[in-house]
Amino acid sequence: MTQLTLLDNDNCSFPNPSLALTEPDGLLAVGGDLSTQRLYNAYQHGIFPWYNDNEPILWWSPDPRCIIFTHKFHVSKSFQRFLRKKHYKITINQCFGEVVAGCRQPRSYQAETWINDEIAKGYLALHQQGHAHSIEVWHEDKLIGGIYGVMTTNVFCGESMFSLRPNASKVALYTLSLFLAAHGIDIIDCQIPNDHLMSLGATTIARTDFLRLLKCPASDRLDIIDWQTRPLTY
Repeated sequence: MTQLTLLDNDNCSFPNPSLALTEPDGLLAVGGDLSTQRLYNAYQHGIFPWYNDNEPILWWSPDPRCIIFTHKFHVSKSFQRFLRKKHYKITINQCFGEVVAGCRQPRSYQAETWINDEIAKGYLALHQQGHAHSIEVWHEDKLIGGIYGVMTTNVFCGESMFSLRPNASKVALYTLSLFLAAHGIDIIDCQIPNDHLMSLGATTIARTDFLRLLKCPASDRLDIIDWQTRPLTY
């Protein structure tokens, strides 16, 4: 019988993801902390935190895994028409904290998000160390959407996105896919599938295949990815 691993604050290692539960799918370990060392080590091994305020930190590695191949982002005819109108301006890493704050806001279909103060602080620290990044979407100088996530050796692990105007988060994800593809990065990790992601070209692969992709040699161009704050085009 598989049992959850209780993590030690003094040890940032994780059990093998193959030991994760099947019900609930992917639950692997409990406890530990959200130090930058532990967070980055988790993403390098296909593991991420996801928990509620009244719970200890829960660590997951679901099977199957939802991903988007950056060169296979599906652009519908209606989205093509929207993109041609250039409604929005896009930036990279201009206001990481504000994007996380946007993702924390309640949605129409849920009272609250899983992003609490501890999570926000942990990812901001990762951003300050150069491991976490954001794409911002602007309309008339107002932040109206964005996405943030963690860049591992060769996979961008998307964490959350938000949208205050039509297609804002979709534009953020699309621009991110273009940016990553241009730098030889093939995969955006979406963790768990939903109808919206699948409509954008997401697919699911076995956890073993995802972990294998995580370990693939990085692109020769990875070391020249420019994450500096600046405008992006789509």
